[in-house]
Amino acid sequence: MVNFALLKDLGLDDANFGRQLETSFADLDASGVDALLEGSSKNFTNGAMLSGKVVNIRGDDVILEIGLKSEGVLSLSREFDEPGEVEIGDEIVVLLEQVESESGLVQISKRKADRIRGWENIVNTKKEGDPVSGKVTRKIKGGLLVDIGVPVFLPASQVDIRRPADIDEFKGRVIEAEILKIDLERRNIVISRRKLLERQRTEAKQKLFDEIVVGQIRHGTVKNIADFGAFVDLGGVDGLLHITDMSWGRVNHPTDMVKLDQEIEVMVLNVDRDREKIALGLKQKQASPWEHADEKYPVGTRVRGQVTNIMGYGAFVKLEEGVEGLVHISEMSWTKRINHPSEMLSVGEEVDVVVLEVNKNKQEISLGLKQTEANPWTLLAEKYPPGTVVTGKIRNLTNYGAFVEIEEGIDGLLHVSDMSWTKKVAHPSEVLKKGDSVQCVVISVDQEKNRVALGVKQLNEDPWLHAIPNNYHPGMIVKGKVTKITNFGVFVELEPGLEGLLHISEISDSKVENPQDVVKLEDELEVKILRVDIEDRKIGLSLKRAQWGAGDESKQSSDSDGSGKPARKYRGGLEG
Repeated sequence: MVNFALLKDLGLDDANFGRQLETSFADLDASGVDALLEGSSKNFTNGAMLSGKVVNIRGDDVILEIGLKSEGVLSLSREFDEPGEVEIGDEIVVLLEQVESESGLVQISKRKADRIRGWENIVNTKKEGDPVSGKVTRKIKGGLLVDIGVPVFLPASQVDIRRPADIDEFKGRVIEAEILKIDLERRNIVISRRKLLERQRTEAKQKLFDEIVVGQIRHGTVKNIADFGAFVDLGGVDGLLHITDMSWGRVNHPTDMVKLDQEIEVMVLNVDRDREKIALGLKQKQASPWEHADEKYPVGTRVRGQVTNIMGYGAFVKLEEGVEGLVHISEMSWTKRINHPSEMLSVGEEVDVVVLEVNKNKQEISLGLKQTEANPWTLLAEKYPPGTVVTGKIRNLTNYGAFVEIEEGIDGLLHVSDMSWTKKVAHPSEVLKKGDSVQCVVISVDQEKNRVALGVKQLNEDPWLHAIPNNYHPGMIVKGKVTKITNFGVFVELEPGLEGLLHISEISDSKVENPQDVVKLEDELEVKILRVDIEDRKIGLSLKRAQWGAGDESKQSSDSDGSGKPARKYRGGLEG
């Protein structure tokens, strides 16, 4: 049936419109419409569909002969979508809008006739859910206007599966869609491109999972890019191309390898049909350069590479595309103290390195920079044999000793136990300070551990071998100065560098709870030597025995040196 309300919407609203349509089209069925389209002169009334023949084209005017010796004029620019395709002799169906009785002039419209015919065609041949095709004419509020024979509405939410950033990019494109709703009462149609795509995608997904297997090479389109990789549309399903599977070499960001909407070939690495996930790879299309890395880069080989990245623990050096090795900070110099690898190398620099280790399974190569030069430690033992006297600068102090730089980059350790033969050094700061110049003796050189042991006390003969046992004997009375007081006794300096221990039990005949109640630091005391222990390097002292009176026979007897005579007083030093 001809939709008369639609004719009114198209502008056919003269005073006699309703009466004329009722008279002309009251009983018009589909065969009646066909008769109109054939240009029947019996229905030469307002609202009639007529077939006319192009008899002339003048400028923007297209002259049509429509029968009964009448001619109508169409605007070439307003009535035709493709004005250049109109030629003389063409048959064109138009809508008769008005006939002026006096002048005989007729007003006709091809565009309105097309709309009426299009609407009738859609209503008669299509239903909701059917596919349609049309050209996007313009963007309107909330979506797009699409010409499928009549203008229909495509909501923005129904344009694509993923809503595009700007739907205006679809203007002028011919699209496939699906009819969502036909409203006869309001005479409008809503279509969805998204629903059609989703149905096609579901069908394509099922087909894809039926035929896809690991190891296949498939074509796809890059649809989205993230920091960790790219999603590739394989035709119904997006597969993930992880950044680590893009290249055997270093990739800083996926955009270095792929672009949006790029057509690429990928290899299927894994298929999870339950979760509908597919892992893809680009680099797997070529053989791994690590496959023969152990043969190409045997341990000890000197190779040249480019520094690609620097971290706090070392620098990465590219040996070839896809093969990088690590130069650890400890392998950069034999002698220099390096706080950060950037002190030695910079990104982009070409360097020679030596292969130290190859792990093909882990795809790791350990490289050395210092190994390209002779190891100075191999010659150190010859240069500094034990007993060599050297002079160096104290670079650092620790709880256990001092590090002395004996030449650039070569440090020796002066342990606290090798600072004095006689004095117990608790911390090296008691006798040394950072920056001092000190003379030492080389005790040993450990080439494997890169260590040099130094000593200061070895510059002089060990006094415990001869001087102390010769000059200090049990029973002697000697003078000394209090240097340290502890809860178990008092340390007395007999001469510079030589101390003896005055035990708490040897301070007084009376019981002493706290040595500080009897003696003070820096006090000068006369003490008696009880024992000289050469093996343990200790001298035992007694204050109370030195103070016993000469008239006390029993005490004098016990205070003798073993000859039956009182021990003599001695105030000598470490002489000889």
